[in-house]
Amino acid sequence: MTIYLYNTLTRKKEEFVPLEANKVKMYVCGPTVYNYIHIGNARPAIVFDTVRRYLEYKGYEVQYVSNFTDVDDKLIRAAKELGEDVPTIADRFIAAYFEDVTALGCRHADVHPRVTESMDLIISFIEELIKKGYAYESAGDVYYRTKEFAGYGKLSHQSITDLRHGARIEVGEKKQDPLDFALWKAAKEGEISWDSPWGKGRPGWHIECSAMARKYLGDTIDIHAGGQDLAFPHHENEIAQSEALTGKPFSRYWLHNGYININNEKMSKSLGNFILVHDIIKQYNPQLIRFFMLSVHYRNPINFNEELLQSTQNGLERIQTAYANLKHRMDSSTNLTENDESWISEVKAFREAFEQAMDDDFNTANAVTELYNLANYANQYLLEQHTSKAVIETFLTEYKELFEVLGLSLNQQQELLDEEIETLIEQRNNARKERNFALADQIRDDLKARNIILEDTPQGVRWKRG
Repeated sequence: MTIYLYNTLTRKKEEFVPLEANKVKMYVCGPTVYNYIHIGNARPAIVFDTVRRYLEYKGYEVQYVSNFTDVDDKLIRAAKELGEDVPTIADRFIAAYFEDVTALGCRHADVHPRVTESMDLIISFIEELIKKGYAYESAGDVYYRTKEFAGYGKLSHQSITDLRHGARIEVGEKKQDPLDFALWKAAKEGEISWDSPWGKGRPGWHIECSAMARKYLGDTIDIHAGGQDLAFPHHENEIAQSEALTGKPFSRYWLHNGYININNEKMSKSLGNFILVHDIIKQYNPQLIRFFMLSVHYRNPINFNEELLQSTQNGLERIQTAYANLKHRMDSSTNLTENDESWISEVKAFREAFEQAMDDDFNTANAVTELYNLANYANQYLLEQHTSKAVIETFLTEYKELFEVLGLSLNQQQELLDEEIETLIEQRNNARKERNFALADQIRDDLKARNIILEDTPQGVRWKRG
């Protein structure tokens, strides 16, 4: 089926057609590495890792680039506060970033370019913009002339006149127009800096992504993605820089994920609800955090609290328990039963529904619903008196492949075993009500083989570990 995605540039869903058949060039804005990432940073990492996985599942070869901003005002401030140099801090938190997102099931990008390793490239890009009249030097700074770019505001759907009304010139800035933005900043005393035609300094924030995306992916890319907060001014300015230089569209599709709130409030250090991934994955299984993020459509806001997280954990455990029960029944299943083809056909229909959800703007929320439905169907199948290896193998294959698309694991932690036992006991109770005593005895024997002893009492079934 065709993939349709919501393009922020056009504000509508469009059929996804990459520039090259079966190839996708994708750039995702990465973090500024002055601290551990927070869960707001984790959301685009998880979401666009999943987009990449699904595109690959559909047969595309994806070139995935995500940068590190390893020099800017925040890093310079952190260096002063900690008494360290900027590269040391950047290296530390790049390592921490990889540790955190790997725990969340995110694969590394094909390239993770760093600003400090791309300085010649950035300087050359700025020089070309000056030659074309889109930029100007002012006392060691270089600014972009927004009025020269006719399409400025097209991503955020704002007119340049309206934007100018809300802009102002900050103290120390030497620009000609309030809406102009910095491409190069003259170094202050004691700051890390690089030589340039305009004196010692460092790049502005926006220019780095334009330069690095062009180097690794070319003048026009297929997908540019990031958090909703980056649409303006960061991505708007990237478009202005890149398209002014090349005369070509910078990115054909723009994807932005929604915000994260904490207990229905905006995440903020001042409110004391700032959650670092480095801390939260010590408290919760990182796979649960990923599953939670994917349980909401990526463009919608998401509310993060313990109650919702617990509910999500129950759901994930239910799916994992169904998978574990299927694996356990494999050995006692027969090679063939009468209704194999019917069951197999129904199981495979869940994959079609899963793909239909993902083809509709990567709707992981609906895709997760199909995983719940698959688990319910698996539990229904396990109530059969005789189960087939072929059917169970089909269930297991669908589970594995669809979970892999979402970057999720089917492995349960030991503490999930109690729920697995309760689920099997419930299945045994249902079998007895339906007078399917052979299945009830089979479940009892399966549990006994795993050192779980059942005791039928007037108050219900009790169990203990043998």
